[in-house]
Amino acid sequence: MSNVIKALIDGVLVESKSTQFVDMVSPLTNEVIGKVPCMLKEEIDEAVQKAHQAYLLWRFTPVMTRTRVMLKYQALVKENMEELATILCKESGKTFADAKGDLVRGYEVIEFACSAPTLLMGETIENVANKVNTYSYKQAIGVCAGITPFNFPGMIPLWMFPLSIVAGNAFILKPSEMVPNTALRLAELLYEAGAPKNILQVVHGQKEQVDMLLDHDLVRSYSFVGSPAVGGYIYSRATANLKRAQALVGAKNHMVIMPDANKENVINALVGASMGAAGQRCMAISVALFVGSSKEWIPELVERLKKVKPGVWDDESADYGPLITKKAQEKVERLIQEGVDEGANLVLDGRGATVEDYPNGNWVGPTVFRDVKVDMSIYKEEIFGPVISLLEPKTLNEALDIINNNMFGNGTSIFTSSGASATKFRREVLVGQVGINIPIPVPLPFFSFTGWRGSFYGDLHAYGKQAMTFYTETKTVTEKWFENEEHEEIAFNFKENHSK
Repeated sequence: MSNVIKALIDGVLVESKSTQFVDMVSPLTNEVIGKVPCMLKEEIDEAVQKAHQAYLLWRFTPVMTRTRVMLKYQALVKENMEELATILCKESGKTFADAKGDLVRGYEVIEFACSAPTLLMGETIENVANKVNTYSYKQAIGVCAGITPFNFPGMIPLWMFPLSIVAGNAFILKPSEMVPNTALRLAELLYEAGAPKNILQVVHGQKEQVDMLLDHDLVRSYSFVGSPAVGGYIYSRATANLKRAQALVGAKNHMVIMPDANKENVINALVGASMGAAGQRCMAISVALFVGSSKEWIPELVERLKKVKPGVWDDESADYGPLITKKAQEKVERLIQEGVDEGANLVLDGRGATVEDYPNGNWVGPTVFRDVKVDMSIYKEEIFGPVISLLEPKTLNEALDIINNNMFGNGTSIFTSSGASATKFRREVLVGQVGINIPIPVPLPFFSFTGWRGSFYGDLHAYGKQAMTFYTETKTVTEKWFENEEHEEIAFNFKENHSK
C-alpha cells in the first residue's frame, strides 16, 4: 500500500503489520494523502517494552548528559524549522506563519528542558531532629505517554516529551492520526541529537490503541490535549488504573472590553485572537463582552473582520487556513445555523467561503453574532472555528457573572486602562489563565498551563463540578457583607471604585 505512515520503534521508522488504516485527508483538497495504521496490540506492547528497557538505563544517565542531548536537539529543531513548518502546513492546512509560530512555542519548551540540572534539584535540611538529616530527590517514574491533537502538531508534542525525557523517563507519543508526520520528524531529530535508542517511540491508531496504552502495566503517566469527552474518558480510565494523568480539554474564552480601553488595541487583538488558526485552538477568544459604551466599537470590528480571509498555506496574504476536516466544517456551519434559528443576529456570515483553485477545501470565513444569549448553542458549545459571539453587559460585574457561570475556565482577558478594573477582574474571575490587555494569556514554559473547571482534569484542577455553587455562595456572602452597617465605609469605597 502506498504512502502508509510509519511508526518509530527501536529508533527507526517501521511499517505496521496492521490491516486496519485511517485515511489521512488533506484539509485543502479532501484527497487522501496517507494511510495511518491502527497498530496491533503486540506492536504497541513492543514499543512500551523497549521504552521501559531504555528507561532502566536512561534514569541513571547523568543529568548533564541528558541536558546535552536537549541542547543539541534545540539546535537541530531551529536549523530544521523551515522543513518542519512545511511538513506541518501540508498536513494541517495552517498558514506558514502560523506553523512557524506553532513550532517556536514548542522550541521554547526544549530550551526550558535544557535547565534540567536546576529543575531536578531536590531538597535537604540538617538536624530535622537530633542528629537526623532529611533529603528528598526528584526521580524519574518510568514510561510516560502522550496523546496529542491535530491543532498544534508541533507545539503540543513538544510540551510533553522533551521535559519527560530530560527528567529521566522514556516516552510513547500517539499523535493525532490527522497530522502524524510533524511528530515523526520531531522524533527523528531527537535521535539525531544523540538520544538513546528506544527512549522515544511514536505509535499510531485510534481509541483501541489509546486503550492499550491506558491499560498497559508499564506506562506510568499520561498527558492529553483535546476534546472534553475524550479527555474525561482518558483521565477516568487512567486514574481507575491508578496511573497519573493530566488532560487539557475544552474552552470558551471570553474577552472583556471596558469603555476606557484603547479601541485600536482592542480591535487588533480581537481579530487575531478570534480568527487565528481558523479558531481551532483552545485559547482562541470566541466570546467578546463589550461593556457599556464600548459596544459602539462593534461596527468597526465587523468591518475589520470582513477583510480577514482564509487561504492556502503558502499564500502570504492568507490570514488562516481551512478547518481540519469536512466534518469539522459541517459542525461549525451547523452551529452557525443554530445560532440563527435561536434568534442571534448574524452580522457576518462565513458560510460559503471559497478559495481560488481549492474548491474542495474546508473553508469557513469570519463569522460574527450579536444579540447572543447564554442559553444559545453558539455560546454554550465550543465551536472550534472562526466564529465569535458578541455580548453587551452593562457593567464589569455583569461580565464577571457571565464568565464565572460558564462551564469552562481555560483563558480570559480584559482590556482596560483602569488599574482598579484590572485588579478586580484578576481577583474575581474564576478562570485559570488571565490576561490584562493581552488577548491570549498563554504562559511561557516555566509557568503552569492552568485551565480551571471543565477545561482541565488532573492534580492541579482548581475547581470541579462544584465551581458554580462555589461562585454563587461566595458572591452571596460578599453581597451580605456589604449590607452590614459595620462595613459601610469600606463597602462604599469598594463600590465607588468598582461599580463602573
